Amino acid sequence: MYEVVQVRLREAGKITYYSTSGMKFKTGDHVIVEADRGLDYGQVLSETEVVLDADLEEPLKKIIRKSNPWDLHQIEKNKTKIKEVMTTCSKKIQERKLPMKLVDAEFSFDRSKIVFYFTAEGRIDFRDLVKDLANAFKARIELKQIGVRDEAKMLGGFGPCGRALCCATYLKDFEPVTIKMAKEQNLPLNPTKISGLCGRLMCCLGYEYKTYKDLMKGLPREGETVKTEKGPGKVLSINAIKRSAMVELGDGTQLEVFYKESKTSK
Repeated sequence: MYEVVQVRLREAGKITYYSTSGMKFKTGDHVIVEADRGLDYGQVLSETEVVLDADLEEPLKKIIRKSNPWDLHQIEKNKTKIKEVMTTCSKKIQERKLPMKLVDAEFSFDRSKIVFYFTAEGRIDFRDLVKDLANAFKARIELKQIGVRDEAKMLGGFGPCGRALCCATYLKDFEPVTIKMAKEQNLPLNPTKISGLCGRLMCCLGYEYKTYKDLMKGLPREGETVKTEKGPGKVLSINAIKRSAMVELGDGTQLEVFYKESKTSK
């Protein structure tokens, strides 16, 4: 039996469980952790949980300590140094004429490893590039291809709502987002209106999807013919929050029809 917390490695690394080694941590704490070779750093993303040996898919690594002022100073020095590292990597990519875009890079805490993140249209043979970088920096090199959503998460920015991107602030993982979610909420299916900076459907489309899905139960669809107190009419629009439909009667007049609250939406 182990006490564990979820930790995101470095700034944009893998989220995984680490043993607390009996220490107490709060969400948001910066910690130094065991790595495959040497030490790495990360941030605690969850409260302490208890897991059994049988629940573990792989051996647990341990949290060494909560980051102290010297650790945080070292991490900041690494971030400053990484700009120089990225410049060198970009030059090597150009020399090799590789069709890839360097997005970001990170040192492990003890600088024994450097992770480079890049985007590309297809698979890239970067074996020679890895050798070049290993010789240049005398460290273990990992090149990781990421998608456009991950790129937006790393670079950050502001969404059409005026707030910082959800993925760059608090979202732990990307959840599937579909065009059906936009349809269910009666949003305009204009790509420029429902797409984020990454060019993919906005993550926030999923936030209220279940609520709208429940509210829409029992309501007619746009274009459907319904009966009203003043005769049959065609549904022009739906308001899920008010649980009403705007209906056009045969003589051209419009009437707002209200529906009882669904049991599932209470």
